Amino acid sequence: MPIRVKSRALPTPDRALSPISSHPDVQLPDIEHDDVFRDVIKKLSAYIVEVVYMPSTFEQLRTTSAGDDLRTLVEHLSDRVTNPAIVNALLALRWHYGAISDGRGVSEARANACEIVAWRFLTRLSEREAVEFCLYEIPDACERDNSSQVDEPADAGESNERTSLLRNTSRSSSPDSCSDYNRSGTSRRNKLFKSISKLTMSRHASDVEELEDDPTAPFTHLNALEIAAIADAKRFLSQHVVQKIITGIWNGEIIFWDRLSVHSEKKPRVYNPNTADPFSRLRVPKYLKAYEVAFFVGFLMLYYSVLIEQNRYAITPLEILLYVWFAAFFYDEVSEYIDAGSVFYAADVWNLFDMIMIAIGIVFAVLRFVGLYEKDYTLVDIAFDVLSLEALFMVPRVCSILSLSPYWGTLIPCLKEMGKDFLKFMVLVVIVYVGFLTTFSLVGREMYSFPHMAMIVTKIFFGSSYVGFDIMEDIDPIFGPPLMLIFVTLSSILLMGSLTGMLSNSFSRVITHAREEYLYVYSVYVLEASTSNRLTHFYPPFNLIALGIFRPLRLFLPSDDKFRQGRILLLRATHAPIVGVIQIYEWFTKRTNPDGFDNFRGPRTSSFKRQAAPPPERPDSRPRSGYRPRLPTSRPASSELINRSKPQRQIPEDDAGNAPTDVEVRISELAAKIDRLTALVVSLQSGAGTETVRT
Repeated sequence: MPIRVKSRALPTPDRALSPISSHPDVQLPDIEHDDVFRDVIKKLSAYIVEVVYMPSTFEQLRTTSAGDDLRTLVEHLSDRVTNPAIVNALLALRWHYGAISDGRGVSEARANACEIVAWRFLTRLSEREAVEFCLYEIPDACERDNSSQVDEPADAGESNERTSLLRNTSRSSSPDSCSDYNRSGTSRRNKLFKSISKLTMSRHASDVEELEDDPTAPFTHLNALEIAAIADAKRFLSQHVVQKIITGIWNGEIIFWDRLSVHSEKKPRVYNPNTADPFSRLRVPKYLKAYEVAFFVGFLMLYYSVLIEQNRYAITPLEILLYVWFAAFFYDEVSEYIDAGSVFYAADVWNLFDMIMIAIGIVFAVLRFVGLYEKDYTLVDIAFDVLSLEALFMVPRVCSILSLSPYWGTLIPCLKEMGKDFLKFMVLVVIVYVGFLTTFSLVGREMYSFPHMAMIVTKIFFGSSYVGFDIMEDIDPIFGPPLMLIFVTLSSILLMGSLTGMLSNSFSRVITHAREEYLYVYSVYVLEASTSNRLTHFYPPFNLIALGIFRPLRLFLPSDDKFRQGRILLLRATHAPIVGVIQIYEWFTKRTNPDGFDNFRGPRTSSFKRQAAPPPERPDSRPRSGYRPRLPTSRPASSELINRSKPQRQIPEDDAGNAPTDVEVRISELAAKIDRLTALVVSLQSGAGTETVRT
């Protein structure tokens, strides 16, 4: 008998089903304005762990109903929470979960959830509020305790010239517990990972308070953007709201030092040309990069002059000037490494070129001085040959400014990843090459020496297959032809074809994320150049003057305000022409664009002091996660503050960052269809929506 199925119209569900269901029993994190950083991490991690317990991709959490609980959290944070460490805590958790490999993908889903909540939270703020949240530095507990007793200048570590962007502090009973020390990149990352693990592993806040040391101490003096760079939160850094802040830092619209004085305070603020000290423009990353290019151009001219002259018997004035340039460059790199820390310093690929250039310069100087002292002119000639290698790295370093262009900067990550894959593949090539080289050398040892055979095999590998066919009878009449045929086939067809295909796949794989990689490297360079705690930064070669004057004086003079004032006076005296050029440039720029330094609009008062919206009246603890009410707020929307004169339009939450591409739209539509089909299957299985009639 045929079975006839009569279907009823199914009721439309409130929300489509998702891998992460609504959780009415989970409480939203109650974060107070005065909560310390570790308490904020504890409360946020407890909520993230409860609502994200199944594997979900970044796109599922962003575009489908899988992110319902995240949207609820964003609403709660933007309307009721005013703690300035919110973004810092979310990005620290993102790094923590991203470093865990659980084999199921749950930790990766939680890391993506933290990253999504962080940038969505920023889109709910005005631009000035976003700047304050992103550039808020986690305070040190020691400094917090000391600030209540005595006010100290923000640049107290300036005199010792050893301030670090990635600082590491530990608490103890000794007065020196607030001092900074540098660590290697691996040690730094391990300590950061362990610090957050101590918080997320314990279930109650009382467990954290029982710890003798503060687990979040390694994050002291880091802002949200620096934590994002450490956490490899490349999607967060590539968002429009974050990139606008980084671009503002690059152009000098956002500065950290507004005056050059003994008691200057490091604080992010919008640049005001009418009140700011002109010498504070020396810290703008754009001008630092421009001077760096000019410095390397002068370096290259001195380099060519010395090599063209090439005096074997005496050191010329141009060569002395080249040594001065080398010394200034070396000292500037050391200072940059100390300021930025190993994690940020290693992220810039051009720093590798700098280290190689310094190594070549040191080898040249040693060989040159030893050769002149011993009157060994053969050694002097070798020294100049070594110096000739400098051009391989100096010419690309001069053109490194092109890497800041989106086109050239996009290619660099692709070449970097292709180089890694090439080196991995060359291991197999070397194994095959050594095996055949050994065989051919032993079989044909009567006709060819080992170096001669090594050169022949190398030529065959790089495409000269005919060379192998010409000598295969000479190697051995019996074994020579078959072995050579196998080697030519293996090297010229299989290995080279596999290498070409692998590099093509590597390029295709990386180019899809090349924009994120480029913006990550660009963001790291801007943060490395701008967020140092050093008040006085001497450009090379003027840094040698400060080194020669103040380093000896520090041995027997106290590092007080007079010492620091002396550095400021020397900086003003030596850098006045550079500041004059900067002022002329900005004067022309201001005439072309009068609103050049007014791009960050919004309330000028600190957003951290705004009143949180009162909780809505409701009988239960909170509504379902799938239901997101419009919560009352005491501040206007960010779009109203940014563009008051423009007609307002509602921006979807998922589109608040970058506009979705066609592929993302198709993925969203497909996910919606899958959810509707899932709802239909569930209804059919339960028998709630069908009637079976047997005739």
